[in-house]
Amino acid sequence: QVQLVESGGGLVQPGGSLRLSCAASGFTFSRFPMTWFRQAPGKERELVALINSAGDTTKYADSVKGRFTISRDNAKNTVYLQMNSLKVEDTAVYYCSKPGSSGQGTQVTVSS
Repeated sequence: QVQLVESGGGLVQPGGSLRLSCAASGFTFSRFPMTWFRQAPGKERELVALINSAGDTTKYADSVKGRFTISRDNAKNTVYLQMNSLKVEDTAVYYCSKPGSSGQGTQVTVSS
């Protein structure tokens, strides 16, 4: 049974940083690309970042490029999203996903 469990969300001031983690189980993690996406109330779901199975290729939404970094540790079955220089508009529920599955999400709120 595929499980993806996000953690690390919270309340942070504009300009601050957070590191999200997603612990994966129930599948061969190292074989799958992983993504982070987010959804804010009343807005479309947005793909934030993706990383290939080996961890050597990444892509980012223009809105987060240069501020967010996706990475993975295949030995720990975990994918990360380092978020720096956070903006109010980054406020959303963040989800990690693999093809066909996603987690329950973690809330990120950026507010002064």
